[in-house]
Amino acid sequence: MQIDNNKLSGRRTGEFLLNNAVIIMMLVAAAAVSIMRPNFISQYNIKNLISNTSARFIIALGVSGCLITKGTDLSAGRLVGLAACLSATFMQRLDYTSKVYPDMGEPPIIWVFLGVVAVCMVFGLLNGLVVSKLNVPPFIATLGMQTIVYGICLVYTGAQPIGGLRKDYTNISSGSLFGFQFLPYLGIIALLLGLIMWFVYNKTPHGKHMYAIGGNENSAEVAGINTTATKIIIYTTAACLYGIAGFLYGAKSGGASVNLGMGYELEAIAGCTIGGVSTNGGVGRISGMVIGVLVFELLKIAMQFMGVPSDYTYIVQGLVIIMAVSLDIRKYVAKK
Repeated sequence: MQIDNNKLSGRRTGEFLLNNAVIIMMLVAAAAVSIMRPNFISQYNIKNLISNTSARFIIALGVSGCLITKGTDLSAGRLVGLAACLSATFMQRLDYTSKVYPDMGEPPIIWVFLGVVAVCMVFGLLNGLVVSKLNVPPFIATLGMQTIVYGICLVYTGAQPIGGLRKDYTNISSGSLFGFQFLPYLGIIALLLGLIMWFVYNKTPHGKHMYAIGGNENSAEVAGINTTATKIIIYTTAACLYGIAGFLYGAKSGGASVNLGMGYELEAIAGCTIGGVSTNGGVGRISGMVIGVLVFELLKIAMQFMGVPSDYTYIVQGLVIIMAVSLDIRKYVAKK
């Protein structure tokens, strides 16, 4: 009996190490950097980490629903960029010489925000319709939408960067609650959205239907679940989250261009996968996504702090993405 218990304990330890291998390696690397560079754990770096993680986490929230239903959304990054460009054009100062709309006054922030989210929602609705009604594989459907959105953004901006943003807009990203550096507005917004999505995923019929589709779509249909409507809601909601993230990124960057958001969908997928969202569908938790995105951002900041050239950081990020997905597939194969 003792031998069996030891075997069971060893097996559980092995499974834990396998399931969290990427997270453990990244944390070890970050710990090594903090030892070699004591000022790595500074107030500025922590605030920067929270801000970067918050914006990326919002994108990951949108992508997660697609992954849980065995889909994906490659248009995420370009929708973030479009949202940022739209926000920037309407939030420029009156005295800015290169104002896109020189005769327009200063519209209320809330109306610009709602308008940007609504525009992104339309693209998400189209994604959902193409995936669910036309049965186009999500990879192909969202890849096509990625190109369409990029083209629209190029036409809209004329491939020119947009600057001269209003102070009340940029304060959304730079400000913090009660002046506490560890409570940036970006972090609070991400926390609220995370709580809302946690409730949707765990306490609503839509969340249950989403996990059921990811587990076995045919069984979900037999059980009476409207898989078409569920997928449309998932992709539309995802696009709304990208719109929110793009609006915040515009404020955070102090400007926008067509290249903003490029590749963000891959980082979001990596953060989700590292955090336990399976690319094979049916599995994923909000808490895991927080950890995955946080650890991924921590690795990037650690490499920057060590003076690693940005060209090499992309190589490392790519290897992490491949490793995370490979381990996820290995877990799926082992269960079969």
